[in-house]
Parts: sequence; structure tokens; C-alpha cells
Amino acid sequence: MNSLPNHPEKFTVEWLSEKLNFLPESLKNFSYESVGSGQVGDSYRITLNWDNDKGPKTIIAKCSARDLISRQTAKNMNLYEIEARWYKEYANTIPIRSPHAYFVGLDNNDIGNFVMLMEDLSPAKQISQMDGCSVNDVKLILNEAVILHSSYWNHPSLSKIKWLNYGKDRKKFINQFLVETYPEWCSRYKGRIDDSIIEVGKSLIDRYESYSSTEAMPIVLSHGDFRLDNMLFFDSNGRVVILDWQTLSAGAPMSDIAYCISTSFSNSNERKVHEESLVLRYLDKLNLSEDIYSKEMAWRDYRRFAFVGFLMGVISSMLVERTERGDEMFAVMVERSGNQAIDLESLSLI
Repeated sequence: MNSLPNHPEKFTVEWLSEKLNFLPESLKNFSYESVGSGQVGDSYRITLNWDNDKGPKTIIAKCSARDLISRQTAKNMNLYEIEARWYKEYANTIPIRSPHAYFVGLDNNDIGNFVMLMEDLSPAKQISQMDGCSVNDVKLILNEAVILHSSYWNHPSLSKIKWLNYGKDRKKFINQFLVETYPEWCSRYKGRIDDSIIEVGKSLIDRYESYSSTEAMPIVLSHGDFRLDNMLFFDSNGRVVILDWQTLSAGAPMSDIAYCISTSFSNSNERKVHEESLVLRYLDKLNLSEDIYSKEMAWRDYRRFAFVGFLMGVISSMLVERTERGDEMFAVMVERSGNQAIDLESLSLI
């Protein structure tokens, strides 16, 4: 059996025609260019030259990373499998705005090939993680979080689905990984990250076992990497498209919310001004009764999960291919979430 093609240079007109549900002779030729800035997957815009313009003019191909370190990380963390399962099992049943997938393929072998052909949403724009966004943009993002989280709020099936719970088996590994790599991470970012954030990080790692317990919290379908680099915007009033479903899990809702709010504002003072009202707006749109999820409980959870962006920035930076943009992106995530945790006195809740 031929391996799944993991780069457009390996695509053929016959293969693309079949996966897009057209006859082989329908597609005359195609070209491609690299797009996006993914860390564990590579994306390309495919321009398609059809006979009689039968199919889409362009699509996006998301492929397993060419960089071996990033690809191995994705395989070890089941990231390609999780994204494939989102599109096969949930994407068509939950009305959150995510790209339509024409084809999702995953090789069950040591190579870890992954290919997804999906709609090209151009001219939708990505807002740079480093630049941050406006409070109105955050509101649009959280509208999509409401749709995702409310779809399976505390549903008993979530805890029984193996691929949504991989993270529970990795807590010991992550704890040990943080202990072993944090000194190196501190050395890498010395002078870039404020000492107060580095010290908070040390305290968090000392208490990681307690921090990673979510037994008293509601469980939802949690995106897991709910930040600007994984979103597309059409305009200031339209719906936001949510990308990169590789970290979907059965998790706590405030993990997504705290992570999103902390990493979206370039100015921590602006985040402090708006964050409580943003959380309350999210809760109002969920429309849950106080006995199901009270505002007091939600705010406590929000404060506790201020560390999500910090942990994602530290762990990811030590697991994927190192690039100049990646270094700065991870630093920004750690800095913004670290400041949020300090402002909210989040260590006091662990």
C-alpha cells in the first residue's frame, strides 16, 4: 500500500481529483505555495486548474511537518490523530466555525503522515499573536468558545473517549519534563522574560501535580490552543474561524477562556480592564443556571487557568523546531500569561 502523500510535491492530479470527489480527468494541473506559520504542521495553498472550472479554484493542504523534531512531537502527542478525529467525528455536528474539510487522511504507522485538504478561506485574515487584538475581536472569539463548550457541557461521554483524554496519561511525563527543561528554558530567555515571571514559573512547577487536577471542574470539549495564531477573521463583525484542532480534549472550559484572554491583549493593562466583563459576557451567553456553574466558581477557575499560556509557551518551545519567530511567539505567550497569573494571584489557588 502506498504511503499517504505528506507534501504537495507528492500529490498527483489523479489523487487530488479523487479526494475532492471529481473524476481523474477533471483536474488538468495544480501549483502550490507555503502559507501560515504552524509549528507542528506545514500548510500550503493549492491552486487548481480544472477542466471547465468544475472544482474550487484554491484549497489549503495541511500536512505533517517536514521538520523531523516537530513531526515526532506531533506523533508522540497524538496531535495529527486528534485533529483528524475532530473533523471526522465532531466538526460536522457542532456549529462552531471551522474550515470545511474535503479530505482527512492519517497513516497509522511509524512515519506519522497526515494530510488534510480543506477550504481556502481567503480573504479572511490572521491577526499576529505578537501584535494582539482588540477587545471586540476577543468578544467574537469567545462567541465561538460558547458554541464549542455548550455542545457537550459535562456530557458523560467525554470522559470515556480515549483520544480526548490522552493528556490525563501524560501528567507525570509533563511534570518531569518541566522539571528537567525549565532551567534550560530560563537560560534561553534570560533577559527577555522578567524575573518575577520566571520565579512564578518555578513555584508553579513545584506545585504542578496539584495544579493539573481538574476533578471539581466542569468538563467540555476544550480546544486547548485557543489563541490568535489559530484563528481567521473576516471583518470586525463577522464570525471567527477556529483552526488547528490538534489539542482538542475533554477539559475545563476556563482553560480556553483564560488562555485566550491572556494571550490576545498586547497590553496587560487593557487585559486587566476588560477581562472580568469578558468572562461575565461568556457566562451570560452560556446561559447556565447558577447551580450548574456559578459566577464565583467560574472566576476561580479563570484565575487558576491563567497559567495555561505560560505552560504552553514553555513546553512547546522545548519540543518543536526552533525558529526566530517561534522564540518570540512563545516568549510573548509566557509573558502575557505570566503577568495575568501574577495580577490574579493565581498561585494562591494551587
